[in-house]
Amino acid sequence: MSTTTELSETTLLRFATAGSVDDGKSTLVGRLLHDSKSVLVDQLEAVERASASRGQEAPDLALLTDGLRAEREQGITIDVAYRYFATPRRRFILADTPGHVQYTRNMVTGASTAELTVILVDARNGVVEQTRRHAAIAALLRVPHVVLAVNKMDLVDYKEPVFAAIAEEFTAYATELGVPEVTAIPISALAGDNVVEPSANMDWYGGPTVLEHLETVPVTHDLSHCHARLPVQYVIRPQTAEHPDYRGYAGQIAAGSFHVGEAVTVLPSGRASRISGIDLLGEPVDVAWTTQSVTLLLEDDIDISRGDLIVPSKDAPATTQDIEATVCHVADQALTINHRVLLKHGTRIVKAIVKDIPSRLTLDDLSLHPHPGQLVANDIGRVKIRTAEPLPVDSYADSRRTGSFILIDPNDGTTLTAGMVGESFASPEPVKDESEDDGWDF
Repeated sequence: MSTTTELSETTLLRFATAGSVDDGKSTLVGRLLHDSKSVLVDQLEAVERASASRGQEAPDLALLTDGLRAEREQGITIDVAYRYFATPRRRFILADTPGHVQYTRNMVTGASTAELTVILVDARNGVVEQTRRHAAIAALLRVPHVVLAVNKMDLVDYKEPVFAAIAEEFTAYATELGVPEVTAIPISALAGDNVVEPSANMDWYGGPTVLEHLETVPVTHDLSHCHARLPVQYVIRPQTAEHPDYRGYAGQIAAGSFHVGEAVTVLPSGRASRISGIDLLGEPVDVAWTTQSVTLLLEDDIDISRGDLIVPSKDAPATTQDIEATVCHVADQALTINHRVLLKHGTRIVKAIVKDIPSRLTLDDLSLHPHPGQLVANDIGRVKIRTAEPLPVDSYADSRRTGSFILIDPNDGTTLTAGMVGESFASPEPVKDESEDDGWDF
């Protein structure tokens, strides 16, 4: 069997790495790529030259992912670095996310589509605040699998009690957050222990290596079994002699599958029709499913535009102007009560007002700080939002695509907040709205 055929039959795993500064994320990723033979010769030669210029005898594998000049100069990861590689057993899309608290917002981006998150901990430091923050984000984003990689075991003489104590503390914390599964692995990314090959220095550990776990963990978050959703991105009307009446509604299927002949409803208008055809890559098909970019044709000529959502009539979500959600605030500008924002859900953008911020999560003990008044960069909190137009939102627990949204500053387009509909820790009594009329009351 050819390699191409083998890879086409393997599953795809999207995973992200996270951890505090200097915990060794980039080194782990570099070691993973290097030892799994996923690095091209010219890439390795470039890393060797860059390492030699910095006076290092051995190649600094972290340079395989730290691609920005500022990252190389400072020795930290700033941007999310995406890497694509494959083994005979599985294909991978890896998001190496920053560890510095200033760039926690980028971890939200990297983990938002991940099915697994690798959280690194320095064996000398144990679980720290940034570890807790990353665990909380993984829990909120409902990442199905979390790997705790206790790194730099070589610097604690590969002692089992050190690993066991860290694994116990982290697992207890993650369980409180609702993380469904934690797999703890002791490693040394620099030396290669338990990354791709089992470690001869830790014979007391009988579990999988990092790569073995990545290759075998079940990919459980399958949106093809969710209620079907197609956010309309573009209306296609070629008006050619061959197709004078062609009107198609194009977009990427966010969840589920659509079939020719299926009864559908367009939201938020509520107009109903039936699918008369599905075009995929210019060819007609009878069925299309999650992540495919398609064009739907309907039996009835109804008003549909970018931002509308096409759903099966039997599974149509309710529309609402009042959204309650848990959010990760990612902007330097604070989010406050009565803040006027734009809310982007799928392909639709509407005006909205932050009506209340009932609570902010304290990461140390998972307690709630009631009515904080605002959320600042890297805060995780609960918000209530009123939109100018009704939106068809799902619960984030049902669909990570149509149950999520972002808040945008209407003045300069800055992304303020990433939100998960319906996710909640708890909710104190709401704050009374005493805002003045400024033309944004809905």
